[in-house]
Amino acid sequence: MDIQTLTFLIVGATFALYIGIAIWARAGSTNDFYVAGGGVHPVANGMATAADWMSAASFISMAGLISFMGYDGAVYLMGWTGGYVLLALCLAPYLRKFGKFTVPAFIGDRYYSNTARTVAVICAVFVCFTYVAGQMRGVGVVFSRFLEVDITSGVIIGMAIVFFYAVLGGMKGITYTQVAQYCVLICAYLVPAIFISIMMTGHVIPQIGFGSELNDGSGTYLLDKLDGLSTELGFAEYTSGTKSTIDVFFITAALMVGTAGLPHVIVRFFTVPRVRDARKSAGWALLFIALLYTTAPAIATFARVNMIDTINGPDAQGTAYEEAPSWIGNWENTGLISWEDKNGDGRMFYSGDERNEMKIDRDIMVLANPEIAGLPAWVIALVAAGGIAAALSTSAGLLLVISTSISHDLLKRNLMPHITDRQELRYARIASAVAICIAGYLGINPPGFVAQVVAFAFGLAASSFFPAIILGIFSKRMNKEGAIAGMISGITFTAAYIIYFKFIDPAANTAENWWFGISPEGIGTLGMLLNFAVATGVARFTSEAPRDVQEMVAHIRFPKGAGEASAH
Repeated sequence: MDIQTLTFLIVGATFALYIGIAIWARAGSTNDFYVAGGGVHPVANGMATAADWMSAASFISMAGLISFMGYDGAVYLMGWTGGYVLLALCLAPYLRKFGKFTVPAFIGDRYYSNTARTVAVICAVFVCFTYVAGQMRGVGVVFSRFLEVDITSGVIIGMAIVFFYAVLGGMKGITYTQVAQYCVLICAYLVPAIFISIMMTGHVIPQIGFGSELNDGSGTYLLDKLDGLSTELGFAEYTSGTKSTIDVFFITAALMVGTAGLPHVIVRFFTVPRVRDARKSAGWALLFIALLYTTAPAIATFARVNMIDTINGPDAQGTAYEEAPSWIGNWENTGLISWEDKNGDGRMFYSGDERNEMKIDRDIMVLANPEIAGLPAWVIALVAAGGIAAALSTSAGLLLVISTSISHDLLKRNLMPHITDRQELRYARIASAVAICIAGYLGINPPGFVAQVVAFAFGLAASSFFPAIILGIFSKRMNKEGAIAGMISGITFTAAYIIYFKFIDPAANTAENWWFGISPEGIGTLGMLLNFAVATGVARFTSEAPRDVQEMVAHIRFPKGAGEASAH
């Protein structure tokens, strides 16, 4: 059976499973729609959290980044892993104790201001749309290759699937769908990694094979071979870094602290019955996340070595185009690989200097990895299903946050306080539908490759929400004026920096032109520092927070006890 037929069968089966779960778990109230009724088992919630966390950026793009950037790509691995630990251990218990399941709800009540709530809603929608653009792009990349449709059609198909189970089931449908999606995506990630590790090094565990000798009898370690290939072909040494220390620090910090402001993960701590269950689910999620994140560097290295050997041939003189392996032609059809015969010899050659004739999109590396290694067709189809599952799971969570922010925090709490539960649920579904359409447009016209777009979202979250949440929990002195001024200044500065270098003047996007050597991916850390400075400065020259708010802050510092998710 060919790859496309198998892909249709496996992907179609997973879609049927997701839709079936959505019908079974259909939301009947706003409590079901927003927090799944608060009755999810910790292990199931851990899987759902992991699927929510491990987006298309983690599944599709992170290993691709590491594969192309080598050591420098590790900033994404460190930032996203550390960010989850920061959220789970340092912030989630306090937010759960406070009892509000959305970031705008926390900010609106903590800072006793509907204006603060509205600013938070705007920030949440902006961050989530930036994030979801990367996810829908990932859906389009997968569909364009494995179902042989263009990226636009692939995004539209993905929109239709997400629309069905996100709008129908809300958080209840999304949670149980994400449990299934985690099982699909982790199998799709580990199975080819295990196969290729055995083929290249003889080790079943990819994390061990990654640092082992090749089993070709040469006695050469895998990473040593890749270092040699990289330097011979004009690339930087794979295991050495080229980024400045300050940029590495700022990108890592932006990814870490941006995690604390990502509302689609925070709401997960309200879908379990008790605070104790929230802590348990955080621990399970960390285990489930670690399975993928510790495998990513191995996949990146395997794919890089196999890709170079396949394109340049065993003698490193290039491969005749008419004799090129089938995976190159398959990906050429998507426009994500292209070849230009610069010297007219009819042979493909890949390098990091003027000899290079290949243009390869880094987002294909995980998806193309099984094909490059010559694995069976069913493994290739499984990876396609995994990539779609990763993108759809996070897309659904983000779209739910957008709809919740609009229906609950903006309409119910600000503009239309007297609407009924049924009307609020209707508005939430309408907001989801509109959000999916906008997300689809952004997926068709993304502002960058998948992981880069997601990094921008984390930077925006770091510069807007993280200081407001931290100061809201640990500073009784912080007031509404300081929080509002901080959020506006932080996200405005960060967004302006990113927009300038990515859209207004992309040619200037070089280390020489960056402020203090900080790239757009890391500027969220500087925006966060600006937010802290503006917020504390404004708070110092304005009136203190009311006494009851200060007492509330003192109370939530002690996470012992359960805070019930509140829709009021």
